[in-house]
Amino acid sequence: MAKSTTAVENKKKGWKKIKGKWQLLAMFAFPLLWYIIFCYVPMYGIQLAFRDYNPRLGYLQSPLVGLRWFKQFFSSYYWKDAVWNTFSISLYSILIGFPVPILLAIIINELQGKRFKKVLQNITYIPHFISTVVLCGMLYLFLSPQYGIVNTILGAFGIGPIGFLESSRYFKGVYVGSEIWQESGWSSIIYIASLAGIDPALYEAAKIDGAGRIKRIWHVSLPGIVPTIVTLLILKIGQIMSIGFEKAYILQNDLNLKSSEIISTLIYKQGILQGNIGYATALGLMNSCLNLLLIVLANKFCKKFFETSLW
Repeated sequence: MAKSTTAVENKKKGWKKIKGKWQLLAMFAFPLLWYIIFCYVPMYGIQLAFRDYNPRLGYLQSPLVGLRWFKQFFSSYYWKDAVWNTFSISLYSILIGFPVPILLAIIINELQGKRFKKVLQNITYIPHFISTVVLCGMLYLFLSPQYGIVNTILGAFGIGPIGFLESSRYFKGVYVGSEIWQESGWSSIIYIASLAGIDPALYEAAKIDGAGRIKRIWHVSLPGIVPTIVTLLILKIGQIMSIGFEKAYILQNDLNLKSSEIISTLIYKQGILQGNIGYATALGLMNSCLNLLLIVLANKFCKKFFETSLW
């Protein structure tokens, strides 16, 4: 009797806590509903990766083909290029592009003039709002061998016109460079917010101890934002195989196809243009599994060496 009475009392206390926080629960309900409808329910379609999908037969009636689509991908002539291009572009973006927002945030944080700081922030944020189509148009104009401003400047130094978008040699550099230019300012926002949360007393103490600006940045600013850096790095690694197809597809042509063909463009071509839904689903499932594996490994690594992780 005593145990049952205690259990009833605990339930009542639990309901009281829930009722007391119903506003928070209501706010949480909408994003949860969004994830259920648009993220979890569509997972039902994963089975298409193992079926020869026919719209007339539907999901369940389409014949099972097992691992046929996976075998077809790994026996194709382009699978190595597609996987390597996807991985290498993301890897270059992390190695070169990931530190840039951190450096930019530190520079903005160290500026004294508030007006100049706001102007610099706005200038670096603006490229983020340029659409992918417009950005690609800008790249075609600036890098054109005939009338592009980049080749005009190179020509002034006696360097012949270079077809940056007509060669697989330069495609990855153009892709990563434009990505860094467009997203660095926007990505620095979270680091600026993290730097603002560091206790000013730490800077004062470092200054009293005779630390210059560089030492204060190294011993106060950077350690203060390490948890933020590690968290974002883990998330970035978890997306290493998920490059959006839009920019790669728009900049893609027959001359740079060896470097521009990535898994996302293959999924678009196979699924949308050719109607091979099963094959495209198999590629998407493989991509998602690789990303899941990478984020788990990155989380374990960061938890072991930096004592910061997502879970």
